[in-house]
Amino acid sequence: MRRRDTARFAHVGVVAVSVAALLTGCGATEPAAPGALPAAGGGKSCPAPGRDEPEAPPTSIGGTPANTPEGLRLSRAVGEQGRGAFADVYATHITDLPPGRVALCVTDLARGRLLVEAAHRTDPGLDPGRVDLYPSPYSGRALGAVSGELCRIEDTFPLYACAAAPGATGVEVDSDAAGAASAEFRARLSKAAGGIPVTVREGRQALPDVG
Repeated sequence: MRRRDTARFAHVGVVAVSVAALLTGCGATEPAAPGALPAAGGGKSCPAPGRDEPEAPPTSIGGTPANTPEGLRLSRAVGEQGRGAFADVYATHITDLPPGRVALCVTDLARGRLLVEAAHRTDPGLDPGRVDLYPSPYSGRALGAVSGELCRIEDTFPLYACAAAPGATGVEVDSDAAGAASAEFRARLSKAAGGIPVTVREGRQALPDVG
């Protein structure tokens, strides 16, 4: 993942059950293998673009802003494992935070170390010591599924877009100004999300594709 790169309410019970099913089993701890990468996030939570991430890309190639080659190589291997065998714990990752390193957010640090080891096995030339592990409350898979459920809800207020929040801390949805200002609407969405935090922002409805 390159840096810069994020029903009616009668069915609330169904959504909540779906969330519970997704989160069951997340965080199951396995013993770390000898020599596993230690958690290097310093106890901090998962970084969020715009909050912890500098605005400018860390380097340039031919005058074009770009990620570092070592950061990209490591990011590809980590992302492949995170979206594959370790999707139950993988939340997100950020390339070049700081430059040449990858910030990896997972719901279980022991499994996160195993993810890094798996990435290293796929590309032995990588340096696993360049990965910093951070705890995340939710996996990307769970947040993606919940986002999809929320955007299928029909309510008094429109829902224009739904996606995982920066730092994988919950879900963000776009609505109109009235929806963004309604605490009741936000509470209904949070209930439908099974307790996962939901932020409602004022946004614009996407224009239809006429091409």
